[in-house]
Amino acid sequence: MPDQPMINPGIPMNETAIEVVNTPFSSLHYYECKVILQPQHFVTAQAFRDFWKIVRHSAKKFDVTVKEADDGFDNQVREVLFFDTPGFDLYNHHFIVRLRTFYKGGWPDGLPELTVKFRHPEFETAAAVDVRPATPGARIRIKFKEELLPLREGLGGLRSVFSHNCVLAMPREQVDMAVADLTRSFPALLQAKAKSDERLALVNDFAVEEVQVNVGELHFGHGIKAKATIAVWRDRQHERPICGEFAFQCQFDRREDLHRESLKRAADFYKTLQLDAYEWVTLGATKTAIVYGLGQQASTNHE
Repeated sequence: MPDQPMINPGIPMNETAIEVVNTPFSSLHYYECKVILQPQHFVTAQAFRDFWKIVRHSAKKFDVTVKEADDGFDNQVREVLFFDTPGFDLYNHHFIVRLRTFYKGGWPDGLPELTVKFRHPEFETAAAVDVRPATPGARIRIKFKEELLPLREGLGGLRSVFSHNCVLAMPREQVDMAVADLTRSFPALLQAKAKSDERLALVNDFAVEEVQVNVGELHFGHGIKAKATIAVWRDRQHERPICGEFAFQCQFDRREDLHRESLKRAADFYKTLQLDAYEWVTLGATKTAIVYGLGQQASTNHE
């Protein structure tokens, strides 16, 4: 049976199992808490250290153990590109197509990573979408996450979106394709009902330069630990920041292995961090939504 979501970790969950269309990858294996941060803070690398001080301050209030990595403030650079039809048919139907290239020493480090994801506020809807490619034997990773975000209307709360991801390596030139080619490879995208002869294009002609630091880990007790990262997204052409993000993510094999008290500690820390960092937080947005909002074409997907 698929897992139940962590919508209110401090409140006993409904014991009734959620019935979904059962795909081989319909169980949650990740919880990720995200806070979108205002871009004006990210003018130098010092911003990473400044925000990490706030994280440490909030962690002390809940006896959350902070373990900083030896290389926690080494910059990791990636290029992030989003592709869609001119009318944003994919995103308007909750699909995201993203190509991410990792760099090392100024050069691409391996093949770019293509992610096709379906992200939706309803667990049952997200769990039911089979994001696997049609090609059998393809080397892929499936990641089904519950992503926690602040409430749209104010600080100190949380809301969930559920992200069903398929990740695989793909050369950049292969992304230059028509919708018919994409849906042939990923049948789930047929749900977007995009015109088959339209070609994918770079969303708003915008290339993201992501600079991320893998700061360390947060330990919430009973074996629950989360990788913590801070990142800034910049306009690659002008080096102008468009947003930052703090995130921490834990991975697990079985939902029932997660201790309720530790989940509550993680949720309380997350909600308090928003209040402690109120001058930094951007509400009602995701990084993807910010990129889609940069042009004249409006999207109907309000994440």
